[in-house]
Amino acid sequence: MIESVLGVFVITGVAMFFFFAEILIRLRGLGALIGVITIGLYFSSFLSTADLILVGLGFALGLALIIADGKFVNDGILGVIGFFVVLFSVAFAAPDGIYATYSIAGVILGSLSSLILIRIDALPKRAMWGKLALKDQLTSEKGYNSLNESYKELVGKAGVTESILRPTGTVKIEDERYSAVSNGQYIEPGQNVKVVAVDGTKILVEKEESSED
Repeated sequence: MIESVLGVFVITGVAMFFFFAEILIRLRGLGALIGVITIGLYFSSFLSTADLILVGLGFALGLALIIADGKFVNDGILGVIGFFVVLFSVAFAAPDGIYATYSIAGVILGSLSSLILIRIDALPKRAMWGKLALKDQLTSEKGYNSLNESYKELVGKAGVTESILRPTGTVKIEDERYSAVSNGQYIEPGQNVKVVAVDGTKILVEKEESSED
């Protein structure tokens, strides 16, 4: 049982650190296992079995939304919603307002602390979070210029939208997924598009007109 607000702060922080560590880098399930054990200890300390199941499902849904955003949508909306669902879950499980405050603080600090992992080159990063792993290179001449050059080579190439562009979304170009923005257009998934410009890491696409017209 967790008997102090400090214990709540530590255990929620540790849980979220390892959950996000599993999302950011390839830990082969170890991070998820530690996260499940620690957050399970937190929930089981304050909730009945029935409430534990419901709150646990809500917490899992929040994490699923965060993962779905990073892997498929890439616009941040689902991620933000998912994170608030996680915060609500841990706060709901707390016995009073003080415990809830410390649990929320633990979740936030643990999540932010996990971002340190993407700065460690030796750790294998997950591809869906590759853009976060640009880190310091994005501001250095070597890293930033090499990224710009690779993106500039996309100009004129064709691709297919994998999510709705409103105007930001995901496109697939030569078997690679990129975050792109349309030129003020609302483009449905599965539409053929063409890269018309690249500004730094911003890829501008337009819908290709049908040749049958």
